[in-house]
Amino acid sequence: MSVLNARPRPNWLKLSKISIFLSLLLLQLVCGQSKISTDALVSELERTLMAPCCWSGTVADHGNTDMEKKIRELATEERSKEEIVDHFVGIYGERILAVPVARGFNLMVWVAPVIVLGLGTLVLVNYLKVKSRPEASPTVKSKKVPYDDLIEKELREME
Repeated sequence: MSVLNARPRPNWLKLSKISIFLSLLLLQLVCGQSKISTDALVSELERTLMAPCCWSGTVADHGNTDMEKKIRELATEERSKEEIVDHFVGIYGERILAVPVARGFNLMVWVAPVIVLGLGTLVLVNYLKVKSRPEASPTVKSKKVPYDDLIEKELREME
């Protein structure tokens, strides 16, 4: 056997260690990213849903532990945000949403402030226009007042 024709043999043990290390690193990144995205989803859902115990604030503000557990449980089942929101809307109705859906009567929540602001602006502008106009001075007519002589005569008699 000639030394010139010899090829170096790959070190299978070294290659297998590197591939296992890279696989574990990739797995760690994927699991870590999943954990981060799950936490972000839970946090977003807690700000999106109202606390059904008293309806006075969102789950994030109120700290309803039962609701937080249920949200985390559904998020770890790899459900999407829409599926989780639909789950709670199915149980509690649209009242559970912190921001109402813009359709039907709920559309008024979005449209009414714009209309009121527009009407208020028109009223204010018209008021300021009328207020800034100079008042017309009353015109004095030079015509003689009827019964002026009679009034003057009676006033003189009263003195």
